Amino acid sequence: MTMAVAAQVLRSEWTKIKSVRSTVWTLGLAVVVTVGLGALISALTANAFDGMPEKDKILFDPTYTSFAGMGLGQLALIVFGVLVVSNEYSTGMIRTSLAAVPQRGTFLACKIAIAALLAFAVAMVTSFVTFFVGQAMLDGHKAQLGDPGVLRAVVGGGLYMTLIAVFSMGVATMLRSPMLSLGILMPFFFLISNILGNVPATRKVGRYLPDQAGQKVMQVVTRDSDAPYGPWGGFAIMVLWVVAALAGGYALLKKRDA
Repeated sequence: MTMAVAAQVLRSEWTKIKSVRSTVWTLGLAVVVTVGLGALISALTANAFDGMPEKDKILFDPTYTSFAGMGLGQLALIVFGVLVVSNEYSTGMIRTSLAAVPQRGTFLACKIAIAALLAFAVAMVTSFVTFFVGQAMLDGHKAQLGDPGVLRAVVGGGLYMTLIAVFSMGVATMLRSPMLSLGILMPFFFLISNILGNVPATRKVGRYLPDQAGQKVMQVVTRDSDAPYGPWGGFAIMVLWVVAALAGGYALLKKRDA
């Protein structure tokens, strides 16, 4: 693969993403939902803080509280990741794309790279805005960016959202169908993961799922003290999930017909 070919494919993938209105809207929705819901939860928490049990006050994490909307905001990032990949399969354009770029590894790498960079830019801005707005709502209970662990948590929030999108791209590459991809990813992140993480019998398994492990990097105050990994350890587990999804997507893309 020459640099010239890679540059052409990257430009092509950028044009595809920005020309599909739905992918742009999903990123905008991720920002609005994450910031808005985080601000609301932070404001409600500030009002209820004095009436909280003493244990909850001791374990209160103002930084993580401001990220309360990220669980719902990641929904938009999942949709974005799926649409970036599966739109071409839905329209049949994948045949044209692979005819123009027969090196399937190059094609997939450029598609993932452009989408991941865009998701990273949006996610990182969202994470910082969410933090500052949330802390403003918390007022007297807020954290400062210079406090121990806070900058790591805010940067980690942006990285977490980016990896959610990239993981979704890997899954969509394997499944090709947008409906099937969303039909698996949505219940996985919003139902199955929560059940496994909260039921005592499966909690030890649930903490190794990508979202639960990845969210550890956003926490300043540790709640799950039994977890055998720290913030960056949890992030590394999530990275392994993403790598596995992308490897599976590449293997199937290389093996089967368009």
